[in-house]
Amino acid sequence: VQLQASGGGLVQAGGSLRLSCAASGRTFSSYVMAWFRQVPGKEREFVAAISWSGFRTYYADSVKGRFTISRDNAKNTVYLQMNSLKPEDTAVYYCAADGAVATNAREYDYWGQGTLVTVSS
Repeated sequence: VQLQASGGGLVQAGGSLRLSCAASGRTFSSYVMAWFRQVPGKEREFVAAISWSGFRTYYADSVKGRFTISRDNAKNTVYLQMNSLKPEDTAVYYCAADGAVATNAREYDYWGQGTLVTVSS
């Protein structure tokens, strides 16, 4: 599966952004989808994941209550709605796909190219 992330940009603290990740190739609906983020010098950090059906979602404690992951299997797209953004949310955000939910980036086989989110204070 090929993944293409978009929607990043510059936003003030307290603002919102919605990231999208469009998938093509093999059957999108059979994959767990996830978002990770990374800042220079640090490992890629788990943000959120969603089951193939969309019924189950998982979040890092740092974003719980502010971010919402969702998917539209008819459009082969997964979203990350980010509200109440903080400067510490600044990172390159990556979407990923795999057969099972995991919070370790090494477990994911497929990755998008990343989209930069910058939150100014």
